[in-house]
Amino acid sequence: MKETNYSVGLDIGTTKIVAIIGKENEYGKIEILGIGKSKSLGVHRGVVNNITQTIESIQQAVQQAETDSGLKIDTVSVGIAGQHIRSLQHSDYITRANSEEVIGYEDVDNLCNQVYKLVMLPGEEIIHVLPQEFKVDGQAEIKEPMGMYGGRLEANFHVVVGQVSSIKNIVRCIKSAGLNLGEISLEPLASANAVLSQEEKEAGVALIDIGGGTTDLAIFKDGIIRHTAVIPFGGNVITEDIKEGCSIIEKQAELLKIKFGSAWPGENKDNEIVSIPGLRGRDPKEITLKNLSKIIHARVVEIIEQVYVEIKNYGHEEQKKKLIGGIVLTGGGSQLKHLKQLVEYITGMDTRIGYPNEHLAGDSEEEIASPLYATGVGLLMSAVASDAKRKPHQEIAAEEIQEEVSEAAPAEKAPEKDKAPRKNIFDKWSEKLKDFLDNAE
Repeated sequence: MKETNYSVGLDIGTTKIVAIIGKENEYGKIEILGIGKSKSLGVHRGVVNNITQTIESIQQAVQQAETDSGLKIDTVSVGIAGQHIRSLQHSDYITRANSEEVIGYEDVDNLCNQVYKLVMLPGEEIIHVLPQEFKVDGQAEIKEPMGMYGGRLEANFHVVVGQVSSIKNIVRCIKSAGLNLGEISLEPLASANAVLSQEEKEAGVALIDIGGGTTDLAIFKDGIIRHTAVIPFGGNVITEDIKEGCSIIEKQAELLKIKFGSAWPGENKDNEIVSIPGLRGRDPKEITLKNLSKIIHARVVEIIEQVYVEIKNYGHEEQKKKLIGGIVLTGGGSQLKHLKQLVEYITGMDTRIGYPNEHLAGDSEEEIASPLYATGVGLLMSAVASDAKRKPHQEIAAEEIQEEVSEAAPAEKAPEKDKAPRKNIFDKWSEKLKDFLDNAE
């Protein structure tokens, strides 16, 4: 196979690590070339707590994806999550030297860089600085200030903050697994890219990604990210409750949850019983499905209520902040039976399950369109977009070298600056992080 134009998304989760290789086809859809997954052994609640085991799990998933596709994986785009992630709103402004000049990308970059210099708590670092709305000389609700005139450029920002040590550990695992680091994205943003439509983001929507170790929330309104949060509970806590409540081993508890679990106890009759094999010749255990559902229901209600508190903190009941698109559930935990109905009951908001199939090519395997792979597909999309931006940049650099060789006049070279694509905030942060880690070493 002589495929060269491909990208890789690597989802380092609490229960599984997934590597997805893909490329963009001529219709702008993502074509999956290979997939590999392994059991995640060194990650707890979205944070690496055993470097050696995590490296092994990453290598296993990458190797499987390489075998599946016949391609060599070099650079990967990864996601970060975990309970150390927090977000805040911040407003900042710059005063421009010449208000008679139009506002350009450079001015917006200067404003964003100013936010990156904010003093955080010890051990924390700013991950993303996401501009929301701009103001030019007091004129509000401007989405794109480029090309306007003004002396004072102001903006509201959504700032995502994380612990330096947790980020460094993920990067160390990637490098030790023999891979290069590409994009770094916040996992709720990656999942949102994979399962939400632009219309939903405009109308207002809350994405709830229920993973193994954490439940991630991302709220969009008017096409802009408004709120993110990470709740340190996920599907693993439900499994743990079943294990304790039914006095069975973890493997059996997980199987019970997947096969017979329901978030709505009223659905099960009292006489529905499942028999679990006993350990080492002991008698089998009989568990009623009603009891199983009650255990699951209690924990799921707790998770959903915590997420709902975050949605309320955003202020969704205000007319301007109304979430017309309701709630979209994704991640492995969203596959729990009757969860959609329970979420609608608790929140009173329209709910649907989010599948990452909207951006995938028609001939993709059915398995990859599962909510389980929403983050992985989102990270792959981020990698494809980033590689597409880098290509023209590399071509332009080659052209510039050619011009230097042919001794082009300086006057002709001046406009070259405009041709290079503007690096997005994620690219910049990735570069800053790489410099930071290199210096640390």
